[in-house]
Amino acid sequence: MTAPRPAVAWIGDADTGHLQLIDQTLLPIEYRELALHTVEEVWEAIKLLRVRGAPAIGVAAAYGVIVGCQTARTASRGEFDARLKHVVEYLAESRPTAVNLFWALNRMRGVAEASSSLSSHELLARLLTEARAIESEDREMCAAIGRHGLPLLRGCSGVLTHCNTGGLATAGDGTALAIIFAAARENPSLQVYADETRPLLQGARLTAWELMQRSVPVTLICDSMAGWVMKEGRVQAVIVGADRIAANGDSANKIGTYSLSVLAKAHGIPFYVAAPSSTFDLTIQSGAEIPIEQRVSTEITHAFGKQTAPDGCRTYNPAFDVAPAENISALITERGVIQPVTKERIQAVLGS
Repeated sequence: MTAPRPAVAWIGDADTGHLQLIDQTLLPIEYRELALHTVEEVWEAIKLLRVRGAPAIGVAAAYGVIVGCQTARTASRGEFDARLKHVVEYLAESRPTAVNLFWALNRMRGVAEASSSLSSHELLARLLTEARAIESEDREMCAAIGRHGLPLLRGCSGVLTHCNTGGLATAGDGTALAIIFAAARENPSLQVYADETRPLLQGARLTAWELMQRSVPVTLICDSMAGWVMKEGRVQAVIVGADRIAANGDSANKIGTYSLSVLAKAHGIPFYVAAPSSTFDLTIQSGAEIPIEQRVSTEITHAFGKQTAPDGCRTYNPAFDVAPAENISALITERGVIQPVTKERIQAVLGS
């Protein structure tokens, strides 16, 4: 069952259109598209992971600004600006780690600030144009990441990935998965090992699903099996995405990524991080400054509605961890491959 539309899309015009997305909490058992007409619905979709993946969150947030400001399209410009400020601040509270969320919201706010001569109605249309541009640029970035990363996977018979970094997480083919798709087109026998990615199983529910839709050979493993898969020589590379990358290259990604970076280094296997330039946060110097989202205990104790822990059991449920730059063989961006991973090299590739 192939998705008939991208994970995130805008339907209609600026005045009455809406955000449409795939409800990823239901995959792979059920495919359902949601039509979101209010900013509260967009906030809920981001918070509850109906849409997830840093680039897709950024695109969804940009379109969330439109649905949030539609009610003010006939108001005075001052009233519209006040509404826009409220909507941006509200959406920014949905998830703290994925920097693309804040990047997209700041970009939308910047458009408004630079368009002071427009009426409310005209500005709403201009904001939709910007949101569409963010989506289009992300699609192009995915394709470029795939091209730049492909040479790094040549010669690999197996590759390990974690969480979901494909079309469900972006507006295009993905980040890490874009590279895997490119490598699989060149080498159809490439075997992908996908971690389940506990506790929400994005690898099992989403990555395995996406790879199977594209007829890419995939083997699903528990997170705790990754080290043994490396020991047995089944994979020659590990490639993951990122939700925020610090100026020194420390990369925040789905919980379990840090462990993979340590295991890969111990086994002499290259560990790659694929992400667009919008995922870099050069205002923070290291991963120690990246805020780590803490999620509800029931994701661990009552996963998918079934209790698996004793009543009253305490939990610790960080959604992300940080792979240190010294464990990362290369950062793969739409502007090129950053190798070695140093602050200086990052600045040289990304510029300002």
